Amino acid sequence: VQLQASGGGLVQAGGSLRLSCAASGRTFSSYAMGWFRQGPGKEREFVAAIRRSGQLTYYADSVKGRFTMSRDNAKNTVYLQMNSLKPEDTAVYYCAAGRGTILSTLRQQVGYNYWGQGTLVTVSS
Repeated sequence: VQLQASGGGLVQAGGSLRLSCAASGRTFSSYAMGWFRQGPGKEREFVAAIRRSGQLTYYADSVKGRFTMSRDNAKNTVYLQMNSLKPEDTAVYYCAAGRGTILSTLRQQVGYNYWGQGTLVTVSS
């Protein structure tokens, strides 16, 4: 599976962005998908995950209520709608694909086998 993330950019605090992650291959629907981010001088951290069917999503506490993850299996694409952005959301955002089904696995980088190249989100104050 090859993943291509896009949609990053510069936005003012309080603004919105929608990230997309397009996947190659015909087995997209068999993978859970996740978004992670790595801010300046920080370790990569979990942001959100969605199960294969798209019926269940999980979020980091820091983004809950502001970010929404969704997927369109017909288009082999996942999305991350980010609202009420804060300067601390500034990071490179990565999408990832994995076979995990358990939340504890989906919240960890080791739960994913394939990674996209990342897209930069910069939130100005």
